[in-house]
Amino acid sequence: MTIDLNAITLAKGGHTDRDQGTCLMEAVAWWAGEHHTDSPKCASPVLTNFGQRLNDVLPHDKRQQLVPLIPSLVGTRDDGHDEARGYLALDWLIRTYAPAWLDLAGLADEARALRDLRRIVDLTAAQAAGPIVREARTKAAAAGAAAGAAARDAAWAAAWAAAWAAARAVLRPTVEQLQTSAIELFHTMINPTDVPR
Repeated sequence: MTIDLNAITLAKGGHTDRDQGTCLMEAVAWWAGEHHTDSPKCASPVLTNFGQRLNDVLPHDKRQQLVPLIPSLVGTRDDGHDEARGYLALDWLIRTYAPAWLDLAGLADEARALRDLRRIVDLTAAQAAGPIVREARTKAAAAGAAAGAAARDAAWAAAWAAAWAAARAVLRPTVEQLQTSAIELFHTMINPTDVPR
């Protein structure tokens, strides 16, 4: 059976059958001719796990950017690249994702320290990053506690609602940037041999 990628619209969440919708990994199983599942036997467990979560956190329009990747996910199980994929994801979390939020929290020095780490491609690099990650996490937790205390002291519900509206507006560009970056990361994780060490 040939499936037209242009006819696939990815939906959030898992589905009991295709009539209810199809998420990314269910579409991969469909493409591979497997029974309906969001954990296809043909795909890398690392890519499956990341793909399931990415599918569910993306808004509808960005989720559709994953459709062209469906054929590339087939045949990735046991291809010998899962360790590299795991380090690519860890590197992104530490050197891209976390610094973006630290910048928003006003912790520019901590964000810079994480961005300046050498790429995490192995256990040695991951262990070297540990103390810097822990320090950033401690400072971020302290900043979050202070913000929470200030929010609890707000006297009026209207002020609280206005603060949340302003926060969403401030967060939107970072969220959109990280969504795009996560899609690019996922594409790289499919064939990590193209990434220089």
